[in-house]
This record gives sequence, structure tokens and C-alpha cells, in this order.
Amino acid sequence: MNALSRLKEAASLIEPLLEKYLCEGASEEFKEVILHQVRSGGKRLRPALTILSCEACGGKVEEALPVAAAVELIHNYSLIFDDIIDRGEIRRGLPTTYKAFGEAMAILAAVHYREAINDALSECKKPLEIQKLFSKAIKKLVEGERLDILFERAGREDEYIVKKRYREVTLDDYFKMIEYKTATLIEVACEAGALIADAPIRWVRGLANYGKNLGIAFQIVDDILDIFGEEREFGKKVGKDIIEHKLGNIVILLGLTKGTREKEALLSILSKEEIRDEEVRKAISMLEDLGVREEAYKYGERFVAKAKESLRTLPPSKAKEDLITLADFTLKRRH
Repeated sequence: MNALSRLKEAASLIEPLLEKYLCEGASEEFKEVILHQVRSGGKRLRPALTILSCEACGGKVEEALPVAAAVELIHNYSLIFDDIIDRGEIRRGLPTTYKAFGEAMAILAAVHYREAINDALSECKKPLEIQKLFSKAIKKLVEGERLDILFERAGREDEYIVKKRYREVTLDDYFKMIEYKTATLIEVACEAGALIADAPIRWVRGLANYGKNLGIAFQIVDDILDIFGEEREFGKKVGKDIIEHKLGNIVILLGLTKGTREKEALLSILSKEEIRDEEVRKAISMLEDLGVREEAYKYGERFVAKAKESLRTLPPSKAKEDLITLADFTLKRRH
């Protein structure tokens, strides 16, 4: 079974649970709004990792399902807020909840998701332990989002943001931000799967470390696709990070290290309040010429290697092989 088949299998297991938790207590008129996000697609990577981590530790798939559903609900909850914050209009090739229903309804949908997450966690094995783990993850995710906003070169003039905005962003800053914003949830998806299986601590730590490194690699590839991907395949507007003035993209950061002239040209575009399509194309062309795509992929390869190395403590199993396959798939994906 290839990586995509494994993701589809996980999706088929948790899809009914996602709708169950979201629809409980929702009015018929509101269901269209709250289901829009989860019905817009997605790879279902995180729940697949929870299920596989549980299986790799000898656990039962059915015991992992409420936790896997909670992980996916947290992910989609964060995406709704991300689109509100960034005024995002397209995700997965479809209008975002924010675009389709407006800011007020998107905020209410996100609040509803938060309660659906609690409903899912209440049905899982070890609910207090898992809830504590996820609570810490959500707080780190929020901090990652805060850093991502502060890494923007322009575009927001709120007093706090203007005061705290980063004038320079280093690779260390970047890796901290993506660890918090993206990798943390993937890390706890794996860790929770191991905990549900009553795994020994060395397996739990190994899977958590696998998830963290895989999550960092996943975001690196996401950043590469944001600049160089095919819009039809990627499902989002290519160059979105340029349009949003973001320095928190590894491709842009690597481009800024290549020379004074290139740095000034890129910063000149990123600092404009309104960035036109031709300026986005110019920035992408410049980054392509600088060879930073390949350099960024090398960073991704290193983190995938670390992720796979973290699985050495686990005994041989089909689930372990699938985790290795998913790590390799992260580098090859095109959306």
C-alpha cells in the first residue's frame, strides 16, 4: 500500500467521526458553515499518523480513532483562524470558510470546532492525559502563528505588531516558528497514538521525535510549493507568502542570504503595501535563478532523515514501514 492509499484509508475511518462531533449541538442552518472546512478535502496526514503510531506500538486502531479525529479537528480549527488572520480566500482549491461565509461566521465556526475537539477527547482512552497534551500543543500553535505574523515585512499596522515586528528573521527564528506552528501538532499526533497503545516511554519519545522532524520537513516543502508549486495541484495561490509580505518562508530567507543586490530587490518587493502579480512573478523568477529551491529541499531531506532515524527504537511492523513511507512521501508531494 502506497502513502496516498494509507492516507485515504485513515480518512475513511475518521470522516464519519468528524461530522459526528461537528454536528452534535449544531443547528441545521449552521451545519453548512461548520462542515465546509472538513469537506473541502485535505490529506488527513495527522490522523493517519495517530493511527499508524498506535498500530506500530501494538495498539488497536479503534481505540485511536477518537484521538485521530481530535487531531484533525484541531488542524482544521487552526486553518479557519489562519484564513481569518491572513484574509485567505482559497484553500485546497475552494473558497475558505472566511471567504464563503464571512468573518463573523468563520469565527463562530472555529469556536464550535474547539468544543467538538473536547467532545472527541472525552471519548478517548486516557482523556485527561491526552487533553493536557493537546492543550499544550494548541498553545504552542498559537505562539507559532504569532511569530508568523511578526515575521511579515508589511501589511499590518496594529500598534502591537508594528512595535514587535521582526526587522530581520534568521533561520533559527524560522525553525522555531515552524516547529511551533506546524510540527507541534504532527508531533503530538504521533505521541498520542503511542500513549493510547500504552507504549513504553522510549517508543513514545521516538514517535514524538519522528513527528516533530517530519512536521518541520512538511512545512519546508509547503514553503517551497508556495513559491514554486503549480497552483492547480497545490490548491492555493502560488506566491501567497510573497503577497502577504512573509519573511517566514525558507525559500525567501535563503534568497535574502545570496547577496546585497538580491536582498535589496527582494525586500523592496516584500515591503510594498500592495504587491502586484508581476512583482510576485519577478520575485519567484529571482528566487529560482538563485538556486534556493534545491537548497531548501536539502534542509527538508535532513529532517526526513532525522524522522526516520527516530523510529529505530520501534520493533519491525507494517505500520512502522508505512511511517517511513509517509516520511519519504513528504519530500515528493506536489500539494
